[in-house]
Amino acid sequence: MRVVRTIADLRALLRPLRDEGKRIGFVPTMGFLHDGHGALIRQSAARCDATVVSIFVNPNQFGPGEDLASYPRDLERDQNLCLETGTTVLFLPEVAEIYPTGFQTHVEPGRLAEPLCGQFRPGHFRGVATVVAKLFNIVQPDVAFFGQKDFQQTVVIRRMVRDLNLPVDVVVVPTIRETDGVALSSRNTYLDEDARKRAQGLSHGLLAAKAAFDAGERQAAKLVEIARRSLADVDSIQYLELVDAQALEPLAGAVDRTAALCAAVFVGGTRLIDNVVLAPSAVETGLNVSLSPQRV
Repeated sequence: MRVVRTIADLRALLRPLRDEGKRIGFVPTMGFLHDGHGALIRQSAARCDATVVSIFVNPNQFGPGEDLASYPRDLERDQNLCLETGTTVLFLPEVAEIYPTGFQTHVEPGRLAEPLCGQFRPGHFRGVATVVAKLFNIVQPDVAFFGQKDFQQTVVIRRMVRDLNLPVDVVVVPTIRETDGVALSSRNTYLDEDARKRAQGLSHGLLAAKAAFDAGERQAAKLVEIARRSLADVDSIQYLELVDAQALEPLAGAVDRTAALCAAVFVGGTRLIDNVVLAPSAVETGLNVSLSPQRV
């Protein structure tokens, strides 16, 4: 595994691979890596000839009062995980490398950035879209891998790729969960023993709603209520919404298209997000195409 810190060095390293027709995979991260990131890297290593992983805590996606300064970091552990999971190149840019003096160009993601997390984190997806667009231009990958846990982010990035004609295939890998059901997240490190136990209500509620959906329940209000029953132990619910999986518009009545049940909650001072994708069968929707949520 090679470690590089500048755009020039990264491009110099990747140029001969690209000239040889090698397929390049890319996993952008903010570090403090866990098995969820490991799953993305392994997918890339299995599908591509070379895998680039970036670690960059992007200041432009943090709002005032959010945890930029305290965001967990452990570079030694990150490097070990990258090495173990098949990373070819680890890219570790400084802020000035990504946002040089005078930087002023941003990607505006539009309506998809407004609901769900966008209601409560203004400017967040503008920061995400901008840094991902820059990283795509820097790395020039054939395939990029993202986790389903950040569902709205994947929808925003997919739309950006289409709208800007970026030659990148975006693959979304299902959420990796710990044995108690909690979705793996770098922010889980903020949870003490009590908070961790109470955080299980988030995943339990969403997974209960998915089980009901898989058993035949199709009424949006009932599915949301099933999820809500397990959230009594969290300190507050920021949102719990069932939305169209592509447009992120709220769904009511019978669920007749691929949907996502998304939630953000606070447990102690920690904000956690999670989701489940609910995909009706092709028979129900009258479609003869795959509705798999894994690749978008």
